[in-house]
Amino acid sequence: MHALIKAMNHQVKIKDKTFEISISANEIDSAVSKVAEKINTELADENPLFLVVLNGAFMFASDLMKKVNIPCEISFVKLASYEGTVTSGIVKELIGLNESLAKRTVVVVEDIVDTGITMQQIIERINIHKPKAIKVCTFFHKPEALQKDIKLDYIGMEIPNKFIVGYGLDYDGQGRNLAEIYTLIQ
Repeated sequence: MHALIKAMNHQVKIKDKTFEISISANEIDSAVSKVAEKINTELADENPLFLVVLNGAFMFASDLMKKVNIPCEISFVKLASYEGTVTSGIVKELIGLNESLAKRTVVVVEDIVDTGITMQQIIERINIHKPKAIKVCTFFHKPEALQKDIKLDYIGMEIPNKFIVGYGLDYDGQGRNLAEIYTLIQ
């Protein structure tokens, strides 16, 4: 028996939880296109460095970079703050920055901003390197969960404060490979 089991009625079971489809792959693609268009317009003269937060943002970043048509660079940082279905409130840096960020426009690419705790800590760490500007690009935003005063420059979708998996987001390491978004069934 596999840890990830797809059912016929648009549900998936991951470990001990059941999720139902809530956002289609087509809706995701459309939202990525809109974010890329805005970035292409606003940052055309910036040569930004896209700093992708792993693991969750890898699918969004891949799709986004295929649609960004301005000169740019990409790098990665790995942080963790989730345990199961809730944030631990503690951000653990696992892989640090290797590029010089001084006098650069940095676009932080994140899969989801909910509480804002992780993003606030990322911004604080980047500011130490004296960038020209920091832009925040998140695919998902949960406005009801936001606890920190974070400016989000590029948002793919605003969603309710429910636990989701798919399109890079996981439940205990599983489900990142799903092309759609699934919401936890309570």
